[in-house]
Amino acid sequence: MPICYIAAAMNVAVIDLGTNTFHLLLARVEGSTHEIFHRERKAVKIGEKGINKGEITSEAWDRAIAALTDFKATIDQHQINQIFATATSAMRNASNGTELVEEIKRLTGIEIEVISGAREAELIHFGASKALDFGSEKNLIMDIGGGSIEFIIADKDRAYWMQSFEVGGQRLVEKFHKTDPITSSEIEELFDYFGEELKPLLDACDEHKPTTLIGCSGTFDTLSDIYSEENNISRDLDATELPFGKDAFKDIYKGLIAKNREQRLSIPGMIEMRVDMIVVACILIDYIIDKLNLQEVRISAYALKEGILYHVLDQLQANTSN
Repeated sequence: MPICYIAAAMNVAVIDLGTNTFHLLLARVEGSTHEIFHRERKAVKIGEKGINKGEITSEAWDRAIAALTDFKATIDQHQINQIFATATSAMRNASNGTELVEEIKRLTGIEIEVISGAREAELIHFGASKALDFGSEKNLIMDIGGGSIEFIIADKDRAYWMQSFEVGGQRLVEKFHKTDPITSSEIEELFDYFGEELKPLLDACDEHKPTTLIGCSGTFDTLSDIYSEENNISRDLDATELPFGKDAFKDIYKGLIAKNREQRLSIPGMIEMRVDMIVVACILIDYIIDKLNLQEVRISAYALKEGILYHVLDQLQANTSN
């Protein structure tokens, strides 16, 4: 990610244009420290109805423009010195993705960097490593996006393997989730698909043998919200690890796959932007836990956007020390 010289103290905006959700993060950066003073997210769903065709539909296009226009208005209300905007799977794979990037720049002035899956995995690892102590045993970090899913095998010292797979939740919903509640035959089809598409992951895990799953972003955030509501846990908004566990996942998973959309939406902690994708995402999580015999599940509050912010912090510290 290109970073120019950064002043000693500044306000920065980080925008994460995901396939399902757009995020805006505003932070005050000074030296090697930062304070996040604004977080916002919008369910833009730019991959909806076009992700498996390699295009962004006109409806999704309009939602993206509206979201970035709103973000720019928020940015203009604060004294933001620099904007770091990245786009991921839906934008990088769409035949009209470049045109949308150009249109956003023309209308808002925001320049977007469309990053590769490999770079996305690096930034997710960087963000999660700032949130959690990975310990000496190897972990499998997993970030389920709408277009792609990133996996990283790492301990506290380093990452041993990472890869991005274009098998994200929106793709899976449109390919496999045809009935609601989902049927056992559709789950079997998903399992077969995972076995084929994720073979490099399964081979890497056979070699490195991670013991803990560390989840990041959307689906995992919502699972923690559901768990916290069920158990009357007050969430610390500044916590870098969210309350959860393997047993909690298994309990929530059993209930989720038996419910239709309306029933899922009534679950305390569920939000509408997750209600469609969460079923296939949880089927994948369950597949990964059982296939790899993972012993523990943790959730990082940090992922891609925090990885970008910490990258900016590192650049600032390097520039001020030279």
